Amino acid sequence: MKKMTIKDKDKGKRLDIFLSEAMPELTRSQIKKMILEGMIAVNGEVPTVHRFLKEKDIVEVREGGLQKVSPKKKTIKPKIKSVGTEIFAKIKIVEDTPEYLVIEKPSGLLVHPTDKEETNTLVDWLIEKYPECRKIGEDPARAAIVHRLDKEVSGLMVLPKTQDSFENIKRQFKLRTIDKKYLALVYGKVRNDEGEIKFPIKRSSGKMGMFAALPVGAEGGKNALTVYHVKERYKNYTLLEVEIMTGRTHQIRVHLLAMSHGIVGDPLYKNRGTKEKNTPGRIFLHAAELAFTDLKGERHQYQSRLPQSLRDFLTRIK
Repeated sequence: MKKMTIKDKDKGKRLDIFLSEAMPELTRSQIKKMILEGMIAVNGEVPTVHRFLKEKDIVEVREGGLQKVSPKKKTIKPKIKSVGTEIFAKIKIVEDTPEYLVIEKPSGLLVHPTDKEETNTLVDWLIEKYPECRKIGEDPARAAIVHRLDKEVSGLMVLPKTQDSFENIKRQFKLRTIDKKYLALVYGKVRNDEGEIKFPIKRSSGKMGMFAALPVGAEGGKNALTVYHVKERYKNYTLLEVEIMTGRTHQIRVHLLAMSHGIVGDPLYKNRGTKEKNTPGRIFLHAAELAFTDLKGERHQYQSRLPQSLRDFLTRIK
């Protein structure tokens, strides 16, 4: 049995990253397999792959662990830029202050680790670029994260760089004093120029990870309110400015589908019979505006232009 005690220099590291440094003869995928098969323990317990380590944690490679996984072969491989590096390069820093960071998240980037995906997340990028942020927040796996965007959604996010800023922005989200506006292109012609969607939302009994809208007044769902304004009309599409008054998972996507106006390019929430031969290659949903108050009480507002791929799609459908 191999036993390692976490020192100050390694605290805050993710378990799989620490082990890949401690056992360079193994690949990251081999280490992940060892963790999932219970061959690695932290303080006597089987951990998750993306567990963040604390000083004095005891990491054990249990008997047979090193023998069960074959060391990686020493082969010469071509230098290929990793997917993680490519997606990180697409992150745009809008403003960087001692108190907070405002970024434009690209489509395809996961905000924080999940049970299905654990690497190349926004949290990984943040901790690598701003190591001081690893201790901010309540969960190391979601360091400095006070709100999120779905993986395929792009746009503005604020990332606190101090604990005081974290608490300040978190409080504003709770009080709903932060303004967030999205641009969404939907199928069909939305009848009214503006409106509200008030359907309660609950987990779907069908596909795992999906949500569904319920009739207003129905039991079993969480209250949700979405406000929309028509920005532009096209032959078979409508561009909407959307604001959510509540923060339910997939709220915009669920609510617009419930109106029979699913978002163009959405792989999960689709109108029945909708033919998606002509799409921008991603969901047409972008967090375009963000406004909040800093610790000094000053209000800050940010705007983000639609990504080029979405602008090109609008040009094609005119």
